[in-house]
Amino acid sequence: MARRFQGLDTWGTAETLEALWGGQSRAVAACLSALPALGAAVEATVDRLARGDGRLVYAGAGSSGVLAALDAVELGPTFDWPASRVAVVVAGGLDLSHGLDAVAEDDEGAGRERALRARLGPEDVVLGVSASGHSAFTVGVLDVARGRDALTVALTCRAKSPLARVAAHEVVVASGAEVIAGSTRLGAGTAQKVMLNLFSTSVMAGLGRVFDNLMVDVRPENAKLRQRCVAMVARLAQVDELRAAEALTAHGTVKRAVLGLAGLDVARADAALERAGGNLRLALSALSSEEVDPS
Repeated sequence: MARRFQGLDTWGTAETLEALWGGQSRAVAACLSALPALGAAVEATVDRLARGDGRLVYAGAGSSGVLAALDAVELGPTFDWPASRVAVVVAGGLDLSHGLDAVAEDDEGAGRERALRARLGPEDVVLGVSASGHSAFTVGVLDVARGRDALTVALTCRAKSPLARVAAHEVVVASGAEVIAGSTRLGAGTAQKVMLNLFSTSVMAGLGRVFDNLMVDVRPENAKLRQRCVAMVARLAQVDELRAAEALTAHGTVKRAVLGLAGLDVARADAALERAGGNLRLALSALSSEEVDPS
């Protein structure tokens, strides 16, 4: 317990906010030293998921589980990651209408049962998130996953914890004492959110779902996102936005539209992307090679 925060309930608002801000800032700064371990986990995850149709499985309890679930649900709209290739295993389930189920965090057997029902296998990657690393539910999920040869990653704020010991990759962010003692939704929660952002974004980039710094697989599901897609097509194909919009309408996605403006119809664009594993850069590079091949 940090003694410097004693008497916080008597502080003024400005002083309290500054203390809370300091805790958040320290948590973000603590992420830097964990980047090498996170990088190793990202590379292993990309390698595993690129082999076939394996899933990215998030597991957690309490606020850690909610943060994990949030990262999971954003993969589809942002990177067009298939729903069949992501799963969320949260203690007590995702119905939060009555709040978080604190008791479920201690049920290792429930974690094992949920992992068995998920039919985890060697193509899957299971990311367990727990600030303390002592969530029995999450440890149970990862233990079953490891036994079934899935790739296991632990994201925690406590080194040598039970969760860290059961995972193939241990990513520890030493976020330090909380301003409100024990409230891991604060600094630890911020650190976990940062690391989840870094992890999933880097994995998706490694799997070819980012081109330059553009979300080329984003789903154009509303007016804002459609305009963003038009702008991406215009930039990548070096055409005006009118031609980009026409190509997007004709081809349906950013990647197809860019390849369409390079001279491919929808069927040939799909074939080029399939050969390139969905990677637009590789598909364009192969197309350029074909154009200069004298044979």
